[in-house]
Amino acid sequence: MGGESEPVKELFGELADGTEIHRWSLENGGTRLKVLSYGGIVQSLEVPDRHGRYADVCLGFARIEDYVAASPYFGALIGRYGNRIGKGRYTLDGETYQLSVDDGENSLHGGAEGFDRRVWDIEPFTDGTDVGLRLSYTSADGEMGHPGTLRTKVTYTLTEQGDWRIDYEATTDRATVVNLTSHVYWNLAGAGSGTIEDHELQLAASRYTPTDPGLIPTGEVAPVEGTPFDFRETKPIGRDLRAGHPQLLAAKGYDHNWVLDKGVTAEPEPVATLHDPSSGRTLGIATSEPGLQFYSGNFLDGTLVGPGGRSYRQGDALCLETQHYPDSPNHPSFPSTVLRPGETYRTTTIHSFHA
Repeated sequence: MGGESEPVKELFGELADGTEIHRWSLENGGTRLKVLSYGGIVQSLEVPDRHGRYADVCLGFARIEDYVAASPYFGALIGRYGNRIGKGRYTLDGETYQLSVDDGENSLHGGAEGFDRRVWDIEPFTDGTDVGLRLSYTSADGEMGHPGTLRTKVTYTLTEQGDWRIDYEATTDRATVVNLTSHVYWNLAGAGSGTIEDHELQLAASRYTPTDPGLIPTGEVAPVEGTPFDFRETKPIGRDLRAGHPQLLAAKGYDHNWVLDKGVTAEPEPVATLHDPSSGRTLGIATSEPGLQFYSGNFLDGTLVGPGGRSYRQGDALCLETQHYPDSPNHPSFPSTVLRPGETYRTTTIHSFHA
């Protein structure tokens, strides 16, 4: 396995207003990571297969213009609120807040100008055998409709084992809601290599949250047993994808929140394993979060093209977004996403790679 190397910074491109966007390259423990200052985007993540051959296992673009014009959140940091808020509205402490609406009548992934479209300040670091980046962004009071000035810090660390660890932290000066996550699109056979339906997935979740036609949770927490949503035992993603279940029909595949059996935990605990039989690559995910959104790439339509010149089609990648549940501010029975002054929001997710 390769040792750590100092993070390397280079110019990646410019936004329309002339703002320079930089790309940081890191390597440690056999994992190679490239991160953009725009959206905190993971542009590429390379790991070896069972024969030691490297491939980029996350979808991305070669140019900043493509991320700005058409990205479906490829590799991005998501905030202030990951996933959907129904009708883009919630009430907190007796006051109702109307958010930016960007998904029909709903707010998705923080609104039209969420954290995925902000330029983050990035500081590189080395800490013993670890190497990484500290990303920071301050979201102004009222941004995308949310109350409070939110000071956000996200740390990307590559360990000597090749793990990619994300530590999220945020503070506010007014009561608000926060749900940060990462929106990497995974294909362990390599980005642009074809379908992920033969990838094998296991989720430590006995329940999930069914949605209405707008993909907003109904409030029910339903058992996975006897449904296509049962991934408690490892199975190929494609096995039940066309089962005709009403929830799959409405979402055009999997696009749901799994209720992790462990709940909210102080430290990350293993919750998901993804394996590609063809390459031998395995991704393990541990998190402190109570939920995981599994999205099977339903809306990729072949119009987006990656750095290798290959188009991304439906089912060519999947997302495993650790998070609190969608629309939690409107469901008091869900774990709370409220952050108040004097408190610090902290969550951690660790991605481990093996072949």
